[in-house]
Amino acid sequence: MDDRELLRKLFAAAVNAADAKTAIRKHLPRPPQDGRTVVVGAGKGVAQMAQALEELWEGEISGAVVTRYGYGCTTRTVEVLEASHPVPDLAGLAAAKRMFDLVSGLSTQDLVIALICGGGSALLPAPPPGIVLADEIRLNEILLASGAPISEMNVVRKHLSTIKGGRLAAATKARVVSLVVSDIPGDNLALVASGPTIPDPSTRHDALRVVQQYSMPLPSKMAEFLQSPAADAPDPRDSTFSDHQHFIVASAGVSLEAAARTAEGYGLRPQILSDSIEGEARDVASVLAAIAREVARHGRPFDRPAVLLSGGETTVRLRSAGGRGGRNGEFALAFAMAIDGFSITALAADTDGIDGSEENAGAFVDGTTAKRLKIAGLDGRELLDSNDSFSGFAAIDDLFITGPTGTNVNDFRAIIIR
Repeated sequence: MDDRELLRKLFAAAVNAADAKTAIRKHLPRPPQDGRTVVVGAGKGVAQMAQALEELWEGEISGAVVTRYGYGCTTRTVEVLEASHPVPDLAGLAAAKRMFDLVSGLSTQDLVIALICGGGSALLPAPPPGIVLADEIRLNEILLASGAPISEMNVVRKHLSTIKGGRLAAATKARVVSLVVSDIPGDNLALVASGPTIPDPSTRHDALRVVQQYSMPLPSKMAEFLQSPAADAPDPRDSTFSDHQHFIVASAGVSLEAAARTAEGYGLRPQILSDSIEGEARDVASVLAAIAREVARHGRPFDRPAVLLSGGETTVRLRSAGGRGGRNGEFALAFAMAIDGFSITALAADTDGIDGSEENAGAFVDGTTAKRLKIAGLDGRELLDSNDSFSGFAAIDDLFITGPTGTNVNDFRAIIIR
């Protein structure tokens, strides 16, 4: 088996460890004795979560969840809505309203099961009064281009929304149980999908700090709104949330451990570096490439043959308009430039199957990638400068394409060193 095929197996092990049915089974809440059970939710893997919950739940269940276009699946009683990601649209606006309609009339006898996973922030646009969808779309573009970590982006999002930051849970009298597939480094569940059902202590002043730190050119109405008390999100200490519960049902850490076990079965020495790496994708690539070269040259700090595993969520600061590719492609291209000539093979991919806005999950690289790009008439450095990793990997047939995986525990990186 060649190393690329082995990397595919490691990725599959990571994704399978986050399988919705396996993950949810362990965290099913107790059904209400007399009331209804209503499901709401959002994210790129939420349709599969709803399908799994239907199969596992004993009793009647209804509701609706929203996922990205093309990411739906067949369900019986929980409706699957679709909307745009990563740029919000009118369908997402309607989905957010539907969530409020589903929970607002419930009583203390009822149960809300909230299914939350990565991607929910863009899929649930709900701008506050005086701000329109076009403003929220612009906000999303600004955040994605800022280079800010996802956790910081979501602090801003939840203070410019009427559904995020626990506001959806605050709109119901029912008991709320949130089942969360975490794509946030550190697994702060209140930040996954900007926490529609889970409040956190961050304030509008924290949001303003992030805006200032990353020089975000917010639309004027949004900047003004953040200055007002109306932007304050619910306090997690409020009695409204006293009987609410939330559980991690899958995370990057669990997936990396599954990949490590698979690697051992093929004679590799797995080393999990971290499940919560953040930072500029090309900077992370530079650090991991330096470690990989050290292992390749000197067998330190790890013995060969080794596989270095890591997760988290890197970011990309846009340097040019018109480039194609996501953060994993950016990582892979920078990594390829730094391992030119070495016996190293790597995969960087998003566990949801889509890296950025293109069709690929990520890309393969090895010690010949830089040379093969040159043969194809391309310069890796120029591609990096134009944020155009997709074009480079497409030209040399190194894209990693999986289609939607039905889960999302963020970035997956595996580096094999012989």
